[in-house]
Amino acid sequence: MPAPELDLERVICRLADLEEHGARGFRLGGGAWPLRGFVVRCGNELRGYLNHCPHAGHPLDLRPHRFLTPDRAMILCSSHGALFEKDEGRCLAGPCAGERLRAVPLEVIGDVVLIAADADLAALAADG
Repeated sequence: MPAPELDLERVICRLADLEEHGARGFRLGGGAWPLRGFVVRCGNELRGYLNHCPHAGHPLDLRPHRFLTPDRAMILCSSHGALFEKDEGRCLAGPCAGERLRAVPLEVIGDVVLIAADADLAALAADG
């Protein structure tokens, strides 16, 4: 059976690029409003979120791909110290407690992580 054709505009990374319990930022599209997000790996599960702090609206990572606490248990906003659950994106501590990161739907084809085919890239980019 032939491998499915990949929509290269939706490719984020390869699975091998994500360490176990790691995270990786991505930027899709060009111009003034590209889609900026990140993927976090929780064992065998992947979650995608906009790289956008619900408190201040700026990116969560001050240094590229640095989205997690040192023990890799939670997502960390580098500016305000807010802590988010990896699996649900809910803020447990910090100035945006109770709010959530905006989820980005993902799919995996073979060993490639992509934005889900039914995701509205323009709407996601406008929110982030």
